[in-house]
Amino acid sequence: MIHENAWTTYSADDHKKLEALSADYIDFLNNGKTERECAQLIVEMAKKKGYKDLADVIAKGEKLASGDKIYTVNMGKMVMMLNIGKDIINDGMNILGAHIDSPRLDLKQKPLYESEELVYLDTHYYGGIKKYQYVTMPLALHGVVVKADGTKVTINIGEKDDDPVFMISDILIHLAAEQMKKVAATAVEGESLDILIGSKPLKGEEKDAVKAAVIELLKEKYGIEEDDFISAEIEAVPAGRAREAGFDRSMIVGYGHDDRCCAYPSAIAMLDVADPETTSCGLFVDKEEIGSVGATGMESHFFEDMMREVLDRMGIYSEINLNRCLRNSRMLSSDVSAGYDPLYADRFEKKNASKLGHGLTFNKYTGARGKSGANDANAEYIGKLRQVLDKHNVVYQTSELGKVDAGGGGTIAYILSLYGMQVIDCGVPVLSMHAPWETISKADLYEAYKGYKAFLTEC
Repeated sequence: MIHENAWTTYSADDHKKLEALSADYIDFLNNGKTERECAQLIVEMAKKKGYKDLADVIAKGEKLASGDKIYTVNMGKMVMMLNIGKDIINDGMNILGAHIDSPRLDLKQKPLYESEELVYLDTHYYGGIKKYQYVTMPLALHGVVVKADGTKVTINIGEKDDDPVFMISDILIHLAAEQMKKVAATAVEGESLDILIGSKPLKGEEKDAVKAAVIELLKEKYGIEEDDFISAEIEAVPAGRAREAGFDRSMIVGYGHDDRCCAYPSAIAMLDVADPETTSCGLFVDKEEIGSVGATGMESHFFEDMMREVLDRMGIYSEINLNRCLRNSRMLSSDVSAGYDPLYADRFEKKNASKLGHGLTFNKYTGARGKSGANDANAEYIGKLRQVLDKHNVVYQTSELGKVDAGGGGTIAYILSLYGMQVIDCGVPVLSMHAPWETISKADLYEAYKGYKAFLTEC
C-alpha cells in the first residue's frame, strides 16, 4: 500500500520485528565489508537452513527435485541460492537479485613505496566515488593475499578496538588556497589517494628504512613478502561499525548500504520461505559498481550455466527448457534508490522521489537522462506486484533517480531482462549514496524484507 509514512502503520509486534531485523542487519554490515565476506556470510546462513552445495550434488551424482534447496558460489564473490518449487519450467522462478560489492579503494598490484620517510600504499578507486570524501578518514584493510606457494592469507586490519587504522592525508586549510579554487571532482586526484601506513625506520637500513620496517612487520605477522601484493585483492574501506542514527534510533548509518541493505533482506526472505509453490532464486553478485563485468558480474554466464546444471540434475535439461524457465521467470532487481534529501532538493523532482520511512521503492526505470541503459518495466508486471504487496500490507513507493537531466544510474535489471523475463528495480532509499558512510531508515529495510518475502510467496 502507498502510505504517507510506514512508521505510522506499525503495531508493537511490528516494532519488535523491525528492531530485530535491523540489529541482525547491522551485524551483517559490520562483518561483510567486501563481496567475499558477504558471500561467505550468505553461504553460512544458507547452510544453517539446510541448503546443499550444488558442487557436492554434482560430484556425488545426486538428483534434484521439488523441495530441494541448493546454493553455489562463483570464485568466492557471487552466490546463487535456489529453493526448487513444483514446475520450474512452466512456472519459471521468482528471483531476487542484489549486488554485494560497494565503492571503495583497491590496492594496486605494486602498491608499497616510501617517500620522505613515510610509507604508502598506492590505490585505484573502485566504482563511483567523490574522491575528496576518502581523505582524513580512518580506513581498514580487508581482503586476501595468495602467496607464491599458493597459500591464501586473509587480511582484516582496522576493525578491532586494538587494531591500527590507516588514512589518506589532506593539505591543511592554511595552505589550501589553490586546492580550494578547484572543482570538487579534481580537488583530490585519484593518484593522490595513497594510504599512509608507516613512519618508523628499521635500524641499520640506509635506504627506504621505513619501507623495510613495514615489510618486516608484514612478514612477521602475516608471512607476506612485498612481491605477494601482485596476487592480492585488498580493499580499503571505512573503519568502524555501522550504528543506529538519530535521537529516535530510526535510521542506520554504515558503509556499504548500496547494495547490502537489499542483499540482506533478500537473503533472509529466501531463507524464511520454506516450501514455495514457485521456485525461489536469490542472486548475490559482484562487479555491479563497475558495470557488472567480469567472471563474477551479472554479465558473466555463471547464472545461466548453473541453471543448466540444476535442470540436468533434475533430469529435464534441454536448451528449450532452459529458455522457457528463464523466460517464464520474474525478478526484483533488489537495488537501492536515491533518497530524497531536502538539503539538495533542486536535484530531485519531489513527487517522483523516494523518501526515507516511506517503504520499499520501485524504480520503473533508472538509466541516464533519456532512459539510456534502463530496463523499462511493463505496466502489467507492476500491476501484479501492486496486488501482491497490497495483500501483504507492504508499504511501498515509486521513484526516479533524481531529475531527468540531473544524472542517472544503472543496475543489473536490464541484464536479466534479456532472457525475456519480467524485471523491475525494487529496493531501499539511501541518503549519501556511494559516500563512505550512507544512511537508511529501519522502516524501509523492514518493508523491503516484507515485500521480498511476499514476492517469493505470491508471484
